[in-house]
Amino acid sequence: MRIATGLPYETVEEEDVRIPVSDGTRLAARIWRPASSDTDPVPGILEYIPYRQRDLTSVRDSVHHPYIAGHGYACVRVDIRGTGDSEGVLTDEYLEQEQQDAEDVLAWLAEQPWCNGRNGMMGISWGAFAALQVAARRPPSLEAVVLSSFTDDRYWDDMHYGGGCLLSDNLGEAGTMFAYSTCPPDPDVVGERWREMWLERLEANGPWVAEWLRHQRRDDYWRHASVCENYQDVQCPVLASSGWADGYSNAVTRLLENLDVPRRGLIGPWSHKYPHLGEPGPAIGYLQEVVCWWDHWLKDADNGAMDGPMLRSWMQESVPPSTSYEERPGRWVGEPTWPSPRIEQVVRPLGAHRIADPGETVPERELTVQSPLSVGQFAGKWASYNAPPDLPYDQREEDGGSLVFDTEALPERVEILGSPTVELEFTVTEPIAMVAARLSDVAPDGKATRVCYGLLNLTHRNGQDHPEELVPGERYRATVRLNGVAQAFPPGHRIRLSLSTSYWPLAWPPPKPVLLGVVAGSSTLTLPVRPADIEEPEAEPFGEAEGCEPVPTTQVSPKEQSWKVTRDLVDYTSGLEIVKDAGTVRYDRIGLDVSRRAYERYEAVADEFDSVRGESEWTMGFRRGDWEVRTVTRTELRSNEKEFQLHATLDGYEGSQRVFSRDWDLTFPRDGL
Repeated sequence: MRIATGLPYETVEEEDVRIPVSDGTRLAARIWRPASSDTDPVPGILEYIPYRQRDLTSVRDSVHHPYIAGHGYACVRVDIRGTGDSEGVLTDEYLEQEQQDAEDVLAWLAEQPWCNGRNGMMGISWGAFAALQVAARRPPSLEAVVLSSFTDDRYWDDMHYGGGCLLSDNLGEAGTMFAYSTCPPDPDVVGERWREMWLERLEANGPWVAEWLRHQRRDDYWRHASVCENYQDVQCPVLASSGWADGYSNAVTRLLENLDVPRRGLIGPWSHKYPHLGEPGPAIGYLQEVVCWWDHWLKDADNGAMDGPMLRSWMQESVPPSTSYEERPGRWVGEPTWPSPRIEQVVRPLGAHRIADPGETVPERELTVQSPLSVGQFAGKWASYNAPPDLPYDQREEDGGSLVFDTEALPERVEILGSPTVELEFTVTEPIAMVAARLSDVAPDGKATRVCYGLLNLTHRNGQDHPEELVPGERYRATVRLNGVAQAFPPGHRIRLSLSTSYWPLAWPPPKPVLLGVVAGSSTLTLPVRPADIEEPEAEPFGEAEGCEPVPTTQVSPKEQSWKVTRDLVDYTSGLEIVKDAGTVRYDRIGLDVSRRAYERYEAVADEFDSVRGESEWTMGFRRGDWEVRTVTRTELRSNEKEFQLHATLDGYEGSQRVFSRDWDLTFPRDGL
């Protein structure tokens, strides 16, 4: 990333700002704005997330907020209620209180003497969720939003219940937020109240996954703040981006298809990162695009912000399988509208272990598979954070426990852009079953690189709010939608579809092993084929990634990162063990040392479905001089045929003394899972 200098506006920075909301709670904020805004007010930009602006996001914040402020905006970074140095407690995501607070902050921002009353919101992940959800509430000062790595569907296309299946990221993310929501505020900001505020957070919190397990089907809990319930609620312009390696690769195109406002979409090769920090590369000059967007919609600049394709996406070239990439080769392609009339939905029948040619007549034949629990150990994370090695590895071992269909070697290049779908005619041997569908690029040497995948809980085949158990032996039809992707398959390669009845640990398996029968001849794969010889519409190339100088930090103790797949051939335990240890980082400007360590383990014994368990443990430490505080959270989830069993603990320490401890043992009936 290039460090930007000589920005159009000289800026000032205000730390430890307190913003009151309607119930009197004060939220902590940091503000960057042009010095001239004292006499010449500017539009405001809000980023609103729970990840601690004074320390944990301060490096990232210092890259893009001063940059945007240096182009004539008042950037306000706010910690959500109950996080960082904000008052109150946070016990769940996207609550009504959180969104009301955001509206209050926007109203406060619009009234400041240095703000002209025209506001935008931006963010990645939670921040993008917040911006989209608040946009649907139509606060009067919010005139445009910028979103990265998000979803419009909290149930079906998020880290909770993807395709109606319980994802392990449901446990992993719950562990993350259990840790973040129980951290203390900084005494240098809140003074002696820090202990009272910290104990209030500890007392109020619990394992977040418990609430999510109380809602295993699509109900009002998930409908709340899912913009897909009524796209017409959003009435302001939207710039949306994501990455093909991200778990949130689908919402950009859904917004382009369903919103009725000015909108543009951008999808690169990236993991869960802002595009100017995009990994795998290439990163792009995203902040230049953002400033252009704000200038057009908040300053009325006639600058061509809406010129060019509605969707720009990175067409990925074929690569060997790897758990991480520095760069993904490819090229930018553009579609003037979405859905694009240039993309043909090519239907290919499934034959006996082969993907037939379009229009070919294939005789009916039932093929069966009952996957071992080991299928999925090389699946990578639901959402890659470019924390190597969290991308999927060579799929050949996974394919050994799957039902596999291959094309012939391709005579010419094939490019796809969009979401492949699998139409299955099938039977099962149990009333609750799932299917995982994987699309792979198979090289002439046999190496198989996963391109995309999709999950479907087959009890959700007719809807997400009322699961319907299956009758063993009866024939059904269901459509499995795979995640969107842009991918080129070279001549001589093969396209492979792999179907499995489990995909652990990415998704929690069904209560019992299932034999799935797929009726070849009546089942199909549909590929969104984009002609490889399209003359691309003219579009300005993206600039080099740039931003401001990040605030200084010192790595006090080393990082540790590992991702281990293990199999014990004595007791037949297989496991996936993940360590993400950031070590201890000193935030030099505030003299604070912060330690973060996350540990996850997912395991099972042979094919004993009631042996499946997942564990997430976090340690968060804060130290300055004699002040030292640490929280340790642990969440463990098990299951049997009838229920999920949750055990969690929370401990808080001042120095070596434990000052708080609580544990939970809860059970939840399985509801079609």
